[in-house]
Parts: sequence; structure tokens; C-alpha cells
Amino acid sequence: MAGLGNLAEYLNGVAFNPTDWTDAGTPIIRIQNLTDPSKKVNRTTRQVDPRLRIRDGDLLFSWSATLDAFLWHGEDAWLNQHIFKVEPDARLVKQRFLYYLLRHAVREIIQSEHIHGSTMQHINRGPFLSHRVALAPRKEQTRITEALDELLSDLDAGVAALERVREKLKLYRASVLKAAVEGALTAEWRTQHPHTEPASELLQRILAERRLQWEKEQLRKFKEKGQEPPTNWKAKYKQPVASDTTNLPPLPAGWCWATVEQVGEVRLGRQRAPQHHQGDHMRPYLRVANVYEDRLDLTDVKQMNFTPHEFTTYALRYGDILLNEGQSPELVGRPALYRDEIVGCCYQKTLLRFRAYEGLIPPFALSVFRAYLHRGRFRKSANITTSIAHLAAERFLPIEFPLPPVAEQESIVETVEDQLSVIDHLEGDLDTKRKSAQALRQAILRHAFTGQLVQQDPNDEPAAKLLERIAAEREARARDAAAAKEEPKRVIRRKKS
Repeated sequence: MAGLGNLAEYLNGVAFNPTDWTDAGTPIIRIQNLTDPSKKVNRTTRQVDPRLRIRDGDLLFSWSATLDAFLWHGEDAWLNQHIFKVEPDARLVKQRFLYYLLRHAVREIIQSEHIHGSTMQHINRGPFLSHRVALAPRKEQTRITEALDELLSDLDAGVAALERVREKLKLYRASVLKAAVEGALTAEWRTQHPHTEPASELLQRILAERRLQWEKEQLRKFKEKGQEPPTNWKAKYKQPVASDTTNLPPLPAGWCWATVEQVGEVRLGRQRAPQHHQGDHMRPYLRVANVYEDRLDLTDVKQMNFTPHEFTTYALRYGDILLNEGQSPELVGRPALYRDEIVGCCYQKTLLRFRAYEGLIPPFALSVFRAYLHRGRFRKSANITTSIAHLAAERFLPIEFPLPPVAEQESIVETVEDQLSVIDHLEGDLDTKRKSAQALRQAILRHAFTGQLVQQDPNDEPAAKLLERIAAEREARARDAAAAKEEPKRVIRRKKS
């Protein structure tokens, strides 16, 4: 057994500030560049300790956020903070053996009490260096490494194949949604139902319903204020602008183009503010962190004060669709259908609420919005600043909306649910297989470092003897260094006498 600190030297990276970043210069290795090589690499012209210059093949260990060992493959770079450059003692341990050993040891450390931090976990240097591991003899290290290279490369190939399947399923999901909103999924249905009421007539009914709702709302406001409706008050109704079909593709027979504003009510959520954090009418509310594509994550739901009047405005109903108003460009407009998961729930300003008028089936509207998310339609209309995109209501309302007859909407929803449920099932299988692969990886590493992966050779020099010999060498070097430090002092004393 040996402490990790006995096997290598661990050099911590440098804290680079955003002011150090430049468009040219030497790359800076951050944790995200280790976990995802496709992430942007920051560069700098700042010069730091030369020992922190990382070269292709160097061993690194991330001790914060993502806890794992990595082998760097890339151009020369500087090491950012929260990452160790690991310099193995070549007399004791081979680099690739230590790489696998660290990947095994970090799982043991995670299960111990030496992990700190709730939002961003990290390992303190002292407990990390003192963590004890089983060290194999030098020759056995070679045999273990060769076996791990073979087994884990096969496992990695299997995991990569699973990821390729996952990417294909994403494409298939997008193609199903695209076919749904273009009418391709229900081409046969239309041939079997040639006398269905056209969507153009449905749209006129929806617009009439829209106006009627507006009039009811205006009368309610007049009543609240104790006022009589003025003459010609109905003339103030603002007709929604029709869709400009000039550059839009043709739709199937019986369909028509509308706009989001024509087929549903859109409202931005309530602004968060300190005065709303307490009160007599605390209610749960949803925010961007809760809204994913076609699902709500309710593991962390906040509360805010909504007066009875505000609740009337911001309450969610079954069938409402929530869309991310502010998000990264590729996720802006991410939609989910509210299905009364939390009774009496409201929503925050970072979300848009779409409430379909009668005649538009909410699950069909969800399919349209999901298709737009995948094809980047929301991103096209959003206002993008730095890395955040905002889909303001005024940008969302005029977006074109393909409207089929009600009966065809029902058929589309049923078909989409059938096909996407198959995809969901396959993705569930992939998740299970990926977890199994991760468990198998840990089992292989556990066998490797408990002496069960390869055969032992009684002729190998035991690791304990190697450790003793190197410890003695270190002590001798320390004594020599101390003596060399003391010698000048003795010379100085003799000169004075």
C-alpha cells in the first residue's frame, strides 16, 4: 500500500483571469476542454511557471467539479487552476498505470468523506495525497496496463457505438417532428378523409373566438373599475397580422398558414423581485431550470408571492405550453406541456406561456414548437447577445404556424406519440446499456487493482521492497541536501576564527 503522494508530484495549475485571454497565443487547458474536446479553447500570451507547460501525452488530474484523470492529447498548453499536472516517479510507477490507478482511486475517494462542496465538488490536496492505494510490482504494472488497454479500448468502442445510435435517434426524432408539421405523417389519412373541413374555416372560427375572449376581458376590466363601456370600444380590438406566405413552403391540401399570435395567447411570466420572496400568497412557480423539451423537471421548484389578481394572470392551466424565453441559442424556445403536475402553479419571466385557442390541440402545437426548436427556427427569430438568446413575445408572436384541420391534428398527435414513444424506449435502453458499461468499467479497474485481472509472477520484485529502497534513496538525498546546506556555514565560521 502506498499514498498517492508517494507515487508522483502533483503541480496545481494557474488561475488565469478573463483579462489574460487573447485570440492568439498558447492554449489554456480548462476542465471543460478535458471533458469535451469540442469546447472552445481560451488562449493567452501570459508567461507562467515553465513546469506548468503541458505537452501531448501528459497526465492530468481534475480535482474540482469533474473528478477524474486525463491524458492530454493536443498542442502545447498552459494548465488552468483546479487541475494537477501529474509527474510520476518513474522508478515506482509507469505513467499509464498511474493513469488507470487514479481513475480507480477517485471512485474510492468519492465514496469516502473527503469530497467537499455541494454545487461544485472538490478534493482537498491533503486527503488526496494521503489516500492509500495498492501498488503492484513494476513488471506486473506492465501486464495490468496491457490488459486494461485491451479491455477498456473494446469497452470504449462499444460506448462510442451507443453514442452514434443516440445521435441517430436524435435525428430520427427531429425528422418525425418535421414530417408531422409538414403533413407527411398523415398523407394517407388525408386520402381516406377527403371531405374534412379545411383549416382556413377553422382559422376563421379561432379568430372569432380570439376576438370574443378579448371583448370578455375588456368588459371584466370595465366592471372592475365600475365603468360603463365607452362608445365604439370594440373598435379598439387589434387584429393579429396574418402570416406572410411569400417565402413559406406550400402546405398539404386542407391546411393553411397562420401565425402564433392568431392561434394562441402568449404571455411572458412574472418578474422576480425581492418583495415577492415572502407574503401571504406564496405559490410554486416554474422557471427555465424546470422546463426541458417535452418534460418538466420538478426536483427544485421555488416559491414566490402572487396576489389573487396576479394569480389570475400568471396561473398555469392544463394544456399550457411553456417555452424558454432566455436560453443558449441552440435551446431558446425549448417547450414543454403543462399537465397539472403542480396544482396552483405559476411561472417566471424567463418563460413564455402559450395558451391555444379552441380549435388548436395543445399537443399538436407542442409538436410544432419542438420541430421549430430542432430546425433552429426560434434561434432565427431570437435576439442573441453574447451566449444568451432571448425569444421576446414580440418576436415569437409573428412566427408562422402550420394549421391542419382539427381531425387531422388529432391523427398527427396520435402518430407522433406512437413513433416518439418507440424512440423514448430505445433511448431508455441506451441509458441502461451506458450505465452497465460504466459499471463494467469500474469492475474491470477494481479487479485490476486488487490483483484479480492478471496473474502474479513470484519472481517479480515485490512493490513493498521497491518502496523501501526508494524511500531510503529519498532519505539519503535529503541528508545530502541538508549536509550541503550546512557546509557553507562551517566554512564561514572557520574564516571568522
